[in-house]
Amino acid sequence: MSSIYYGRHIINIFEVGIRHSLRAKTPLNVRLCILRTMESPLQTATAGELSVSEISQTPRHQQLIVTIFGLYARETGALMPVSSLVRLLGELGVEAAGVRSSVSRLKRRGILESTKAGGIASYAIVPGRVDMFTEGDTRIFSPSHPSAEDKWLLVVFSIPETMRVKRHILRSELTRMGFGSVSSGVWIAPERTWIRAKQQLDRLGLELYIDYFRAEHLSPLELSRNIGTWWDLVALDTMYADFIAKYESLKIKWDSRQGNLSAETLRDAFVDYVPMITEWRRLPYKDPGISAELLPADWKGMLAEELFGDLHRLLGTPAHDYVLGVMSQK
Repeated sequence: MSSIYYGRHIINIFEVGIRHSLRAKTPLNVRLCILRTMESPLQTATAGELSVSEISQTPRHQQLIVTIFGLYARETGALMPVSSLVRLLGELGVEAAGVRSSVSRLKRRGILESTKAGGIASYAIVPGRVDMFTEGDTRIFSPSHPSAEDKWLLVVFSIPETMRVKRHILRSELTRMGFGSVSSGVWIAPERTWIRAKQQLDRLGLELYIDYFRAEHLSPLELSRNIGTWWDLVALDTMYADFIAKYESLKIKWDSRQGNLSAETLRDAFVDYVPMITEWRRLPYKDPGISAELLPADWKGMLAEELFGDLHRLLGTPAHDYVLGVMSQK
């Protein structure tokens, strides 16, 4: 594989594909061979933008519904009876009218659909949308921790001023996927995000404006300093700290309830688990997954991830059992 210099980075071209000019300015004014693969796009991910204050707010109804379907009604052909969904959301404080209104919005977004099985009105994930949830599993439940030696992915784009809406969509999507901004047209993330990012941006119809590069930074000291300018690590660290402050008492509570499998315990596990995971599942999308060596010494992300893992272990199974019991009732 060939290499070129891009500023202080060495850029290795992923593969030689369709040849065309790089639309963004490069220091050497070179013409590059850039891979342009034609994979089928992946459906939109479930995580959205997250402000610092959002982590302490009650999850919206649609977010809770997406979590419930992602956890308990994902298999192809799996159905969630309307009555079961209304009861489950009722346990979370959502009235029946709010459930139906939120489901209607998710149906308009092409995520859920109405169906019937044995005369029972139900909702199901739209065929082809299951990948949307599956893609989030690794990021939410099995996050990876790269080393400082891992390469970087650069996304270089140029979109005309007349298409500023597309430019806004692209920048918003890159932010949502955890990319940092090196400059207005150059964004960076760990290399392992390549396939997922390519699929998602292709799905949005942005493939004509983007080039991808594998890169290595040549100055470790400058890299450590620039990390804090490419990503808002202070805001992200605050989100993690807020999650810990909000849920560390929940772990203490459930540590003392282990082994109690009463019906009340199963219900309580569900009531605590679904809002917690709904709030957590947005954070891994905001986190770029930078190696620990490049993060601040007092970074809260690892502690928050450990807390989430403990709560998932304590609450996941009893909450699942409670939902199965509700869905089995006629």
